[in-house]
Amino acid sequence: MSGSLLRWACAATVASMLAAPGPATAATAPAPGPLPAAGSKSVATLLTDLQRLYQEAEKATETYNATAEKLKKRRTTAGDLARKLSTARTSLHDSRDAAGRLAREQYQGSSNFSPYVRLLLARDPQHALDQGHVIRRVAQERIATVERLVGGEKRADDLAAQARKALAEQTRLSDRQKKDRDAVRARLKDVEKLLASLSPDQIAELTRLEATGMAKAQKTFMASGALSSRRAPSRAGDAALAYAVQQIGKPYVWGAEGPAAFDCSGLTSKAWEHAGENIPRTSQEQWARLPRVPLNELRPGDLVVYFPEATHVAMYLGDGMVVQAPRPGAKVKVSPIAANPLLGAVRPDQGATSMKDYTPPELPESATGSDDTGYGAAGAPTG
Repeated sequence: MSGSLLRWACAATVASMLAAPGPATAATAPAPGPLPAAGSKSVATLLTDLQRLYQEAEKATETYNATAEKLKKRRTTAGDLARKLSTARTSLHDSRDAAGRLAREQYQGSSNFSPYVRLLLARDPQHALDQGHVIRRVAQERIATVERLVGGEKRADDLAAQARKALAEQTRLSDRQKKDRDAVRARLKDVEKLLASLSPDQIAELTRLEATGMAKAQKTFMASGALSSRRAPSRAGDAALAYAVQQIGKPYVWGAEGPAAFDCSGLTSKAWEHAGENIPRTSQEQWARLPRVPLNELRPGDLVVYFPEATHVAMYLGDGMVVQAPRPGAKVKVSPIAANPLLGAVRPDQGATSMKDYTPPELPESATGSDDTGYGAAGAPTG
């Protein structure tokens, strides 16, 4: 199968020129209907169908990633609560022992005489006053013992309730993760069905149409003046970009975040983590939570986000090119910035100054080479 077609990065570049895509409304793309026979459609329509399926697969992947990230945090929370509950129960056990000793002491040393009567009957009033001071101090310690017991019981009860809630949420997220995983697999299955139905002539025409459309989109974007100047990255941006470039040639696997494979947001999040910045895991969260930057102020290391629902992300390389993990079956590579419909850009280290001694990274020969044609290598994370 032609490598040009299979370089398609997660969704539809040419679709934006053939028919303007409208934003989807659900968090997870609806399951596509039955695919008509390839012979009944024009090549342009087939390309649009293929691009739509890739975009649905990418959207489902990012939904899976979001659920996986929530599940990871919930497991951490549940673990913390379990440790706190164990400590609280140990403390409660000690408090109950202390309260038991107090009860025995009160029973064994009980007296019907109040401290005031003792003072009146004492031969040495000063000694009696001193005794009263000690009695008050002991009484305060006993009150503190009871308060610790009551407070410990309440804390243990509260932590137990929180732990039960965290476990229930963990179970719910685990179930949802399995559904999200099945949604990704279903969309990738549809991609495979469509590709399997195409003839060699249709593949060749799709390749030509896709290449023409991508070149036209890039030429139009560059001629618009959107990238008006060449800028240097920050130190962190340079480190993030260097990491991303080092991953060129590694396969896209949905849900993967290295070191052997990546999906689109797995690559960008790990690159910036390597540079010392912890950014959100998914493309939607990267778009929602990181500072926006105008396209005419892009500098290497910035993240370029695509499609109306921010379902794909790449890292800006410079000179109108990006480094990206395109789609299942493909490899990390360098692509034109206009390879997909642009939404905008974000900068993880907003406020950091640009380098004065920047040298662009050296790219491997395979940076813009053909993708693999196999679709079985996309893989599926377990969990």
